[in-house]
Amino acid sequence: MITKATLHDIPALTTLINSAYRGETSKKGWTTESHLLAGKRTTEKELTEIILEPKNTFLKFTDNDQIIGSVLFVAKEHQLYLGLLTVSPELQNSGIGKKMLAEAEIHAATLGLSSIIMTVVSVRAELIAWYKRHGYVETGEREAFPESEIHINISDEPLEFIYLEKQL
Repeated sequence: MITKATLHDIPALTTLINSAYRGETSKKGWTTESHLLAGKRTTEKELTEIILEPKNTFLKFTDNDQIIGSVLFVAKEHQLYLGLLTVSPELQNSGIGKKMLAEAEIHAATLGLSSIIMTVVSVRAELIAWYKRHGYVETGEREAFPESEIHINISDEPLEFIYLEKQL
């Protein structure tokens, strides 16, 4: 079931997101960034700020009262920004990600927005390919990858974000 996340969900969401992107548990899935980045993917403080921001919609995917997926939507002018799409590493390739993408399209249409945009780390070829199979295209826009105390580049390659967009 897909519903809006609340402040009560933050501990479980933080654990889910960090386990899907970084560390040993992330290696059980195919979306891991553990070979590129050290540190955490997010913090409880960051998720609190996201949920409290009125222009954001943060959704959770639950099964038997356990949060197994999440996604962030931010309305921006004529586009919906999609971020933090997360599926539990053990459940990746089960269709949850596709359902979250479909929810993004519904949300964008409800808001009267004409496209969905996202950023993906440029060296994540199989993730970029997955989004392309779902109708997203590269816009040609790029931006530097932000390094911080939670985003520590351990890759030999320079990292940057590429923008992907889907017209609705």
